[in-house]
Order: sequence, then structure tokens, then C-alpha cells
Amino acid sequence: MVELSSIPWNLIMPLIVLQFILMIIALVDVIRHQRTNGPFIMWIFIIVLGNLLGPILYFIFGRRQV
Repeated sequence: MVELSSIPWNLIMPLIVLQFILMIIALVDVIRHQRTNGPFIMWIFIIVLGNLLGPILYFIFGRRQV
């Protein structure tokens, strides 16, 4: 428990919040449109398992431009 108290939460918490916001927005987008570059299920796994980088990769490479 001593290790948790030494973590600088005021620096880490914004990154955690940003990660969850990006993940939720990317998942809603991929489920709503279902038109992606590549397999639909693959992008869901990349978004969920890719932490902060997964949703960013989806918005750069995964979205199909209409």
C-alpha cells in the first residue's frame, strides 16, 4: 500500500481519463458506422487492447472516408 501512496496521481489521472474517453468515442464510432478499413472486429480489439494508442490508430487509419 505504500507504493500506491507514492504515485503522482495528479499527473497520471488525466492520461487515464483521456484514454477512457478516446476508447469510448472510438468504440461508439466503430459500432455506429461499421465501415472500416480492415475487419470490423480487428479494430474493436485494437481499440480495447491498444490502450491510448489503439483509438488514435483507429481514427488515423481505421475510419473509412465517405
